[in-house]
Amino acid sequence: MEKLRVRVGKRRTLVIPKLVAERLGIDEGSVIELEVYGDYLVLRPLPTAIDVALRGKKYVKVSLEDIERVSVEEQGRLATGC
Repeated sequence: MEKLRVRVGKRRTLVIPKLVAERLGIDEGSVIELEVYGDYLVLRPLPTAIDVALRGKKYVKVSLEDIERVSVEEQGRLATGC
């Protein structure tokens, strides 16, 4: 991607160009981490829990049947007080 220039607005706001926002998955309400390295400012969008669940690395495969079985067992345990 080529370099882009943006102007700092009122109250020091930055507007992220649409092309950049779409490429990085930034939308209204996104959380962005800011880091300063010398005279450089690095902005990094932080993934939401939904992003991680849908696109994150998978460590374990769990079926819906497994989830239902554990849920029923837990509900039974809680209902009997054991």
